[in-house]
Amino acid sequence: FFYVGGKGLNITVPFKQEAWALAAVQSDHARLAEAVNTLLLDDSGRLCGHNTDGPGLVRDIIMNNSGRLLGQRILVLGAGGATRGILQPLLEENPAEIVVANRTHSKAGILAQVFSSHGCIKGCGLDDLSGESFDWVINATAASLQGELPDLPAGLLRKGAWCYDLMYANEPTIFCKWARQEGAARAIDGLGMLVEQAAEAFLLWRGIRPDTAGL
Repeated sequence: FFYVGGKGLNITVPFKQEAWALAAVQSDHARLAEAVNTLLLDDSGRLCGHNTDGPGLVRDIIMNNSGRLLGQRILVLGAGGATRGILQPLLEENPAEIVVANRTHSKAGILAQVFSSHGCIKGCGLDDLSGESFDWVINATAASLQGELPDLPAGLLRKGAWCYDLMYANEPTIFCKWARQEGAARAIDGLGMLVEQAAEAFLLWRGIRPDTAGL
């Protein structure tokens, strides 16, 4: 691809960790995430890996939806590669706290330790969420693609809470449907994040940011 003049390419699941291992140079986001979704060559011909998923998510929330992350209590569901890709950019927005919840408590705890130097973050099991409440619930599991929902207790959403599903589909995802049933002020799917991460990648490849307003 690069030999014939390609400037850069995107990598999607399930190959983001392989791309991370392949990249000779990694951005800070990619290094922490241990996942790469954007590849390009530097001036020395070295393969460089970036992760634009988290910046794409944050930009979609703040720029496209006028959302607020500063000082908010955020729940992130899942402790896989998608979560690793968004935690550092979310923490850079200075939320009050991020809680990573996963079926396997230990996996969430490990992620919290990895990112602890970037802000207030802790890990827990899904069964530890009873009695907790949040300003944001972000679904970073792939359950929506199978029409499934993590086992969530009632009362997770504070008044005015927003929900975001990293997955997207032609119809509202099952997570977005759950969010509306629980009284979320906004329920957003990941289509905007898809557009914004692609714009971030194009900026790296070409030095030009596409105009994503209204897309």
